[in-house]
Amino acid sequence: MILFITFISGIFMGMTTAPVNAWFLGWVALAPLWVLVIQQEKYFDKFLLGLVWGVGYHGVALFWITGIHPMTWLGVPWLASLAIAIFCWIFITLWGAILVAIWAYLFGVLTPTSFSEKIFSFARVLLGITLWCCLEKIWSLGSLWWTSLSLTQSNYNLVILHLSQLSGPITVTAAIITVNALIGEGFIKAKLPQKKVDCCFFLLPSSFFLPIATFLFFHIVGFSLYNIPLNPDSETALKVGIIQGNIPNEIKFNSTGWYRAVEGYTTGYKKLADQNVDAVLTPETALPFLWTNQNNRRFLSFYQAILDKEVVAWVGGYGKQDNNLTNSLFTIDNTGEIFSRYDKIKLVPLGEFIPFNEVLGKLIDRLSPLDAHLVPGKTDQIFETPFGKAIVGICYDSAFSQVFQRQTAAGGEFILTAANNAHYSSTMPAQHHAQDVMRAIETDRWTVRATNTGYSGIVDPHGRTIWLSGINTYETYSTTIYRRNTQTLYVKWGDLLTPILVMGVILIKIIIWSKI
Repeated sequence: MILFITFISGIFMGMTTAPVNAWFLGWVALAPLWVLVIQQEKYFDKFLLGLVWGVGYHGVALFWITGIHPMTWLGVPWLASLAIAIFCWIFITLWGAILVAIWAYLFGVLTPTSFSEKIFSFARVLLGITLWCCLEKIWSLGSLWWTSLSLTQSNYNLVILHLSQLSGPITVTAAIITVNALIGEGFIKAKLPQKKVDCCFFLLPSSFFLPIATFLFFHIVGFSLYNIPLNPDSETALKVGIIQGNIPNEIKFNSTGWYRAVEGYTTGYKKLADQNVDAVLTPETALPFLWTNQNNRRFLSFYQAILDKEVVAWVGGYGKQDNNLTNSLFTIDNTGEIFSRYDKIKLVPLGEFIPFNEVLGKLIDRLSPLDAHLVPGKTDQIFETPFGKAIVGICYDSAFSQVFQRQTAAGGEFILTAANNAHYSSTMPAQHHAQDVMRAIETDRWTVRATNTGYSGIVDPHGRTIWLSGINTYETYSTTIYRRNTQTLYVKWGDLLTPILVMGVILIKIIIWSKI
């Protein structure tokens, strides 16, 4: 029964993301796990509870990965494709669930197995928050990262997402855990004899006033940031165009797909150029050619259109690094020359690179449509444009806030993101858009988002979606964004909250030990 309750609460947390978007559940769905982990005496039981809750959360939130099936267009047999899709779903679900399981285990090891007068509830709450934030930080440094608790609030609770301007997405995660922890502590207090809970001085008797007040406080702080005027300046205006090519993956890398892509992007470019845009953005690998080879582009009608219309184009294609390829976005200036280039930093495991390639390469190399291996770009890239520095994210980069924070701190004035997303159902593009909304708020930048099959969009620095495309449609769109040079606390200092929490836990532990 306990495992069932834990699993259901994890599922409720998973329902906060697309397609359900029940963001409000995020403020209560962790509380059952908090209470049950504290009540269990055996460390293995705590670990198991965390694992089960994590499977519920990540399993629901990441179910979209099964959309890679069928991969018959890659030559993978139908049944093998299904097996690969299920394996990927189980693997990434367990990868996220392990984070929660480790949190539950460490939480149990570092706190008493029962409510003790030797430790304040405040210290326990602080410890729980700190452990989770530290683990999210560690996980985000790896290759598999998507479902931070902060994602549960995007893109419907824009007010609370503004807390990320203080110390990044971890600030939103900490706020969610704090409210859930206080609800859990309130439940524990209500169930235990009064003599056992005298140290819960900060909770009113038989009341949940504090978690409610804390929830309101976080939203008041977020609302104050949300209400800061953007004050657009006409001198910083930049009229941009977006082309959503809608080239299905089944034909993307054959002659039919190439012809359709060149024709569609050329037509869209000319249309937008006639609308007097300053620049046009295309999706990730919109034109899947080696753009560093001039002979590959000089005969393209799209390239000839650039020479004719003389409007800057940001083109998704392939670059070369030694004998390998890069997934790149190029600035093609009004003379047809490559002005700048950004290489995708965060490659997709299994899809764009093979982890442990010596062992697994032969088994799953068919997942990649490329003959050569993709290699990641350098982490210190600066993307210059004729309009100033831009902040770039290609597809999976969007899940990693540090990629955008570094480029913004280096002087980036607006965000460009390019993605394919044709592999999946509409759930994944919706979550991907939610990631970009968070990146726009954290950095206080306008965001232009071009995808192959949707959702493309325009997001303002407060996370408001100005325009969103349809799904699986060919579309063009133009609008005006504004270059900005503001710097949020997160842009200036990065994630300061996590080390502050760690120092707070150490200090409180020292105080408690001194009184034992």
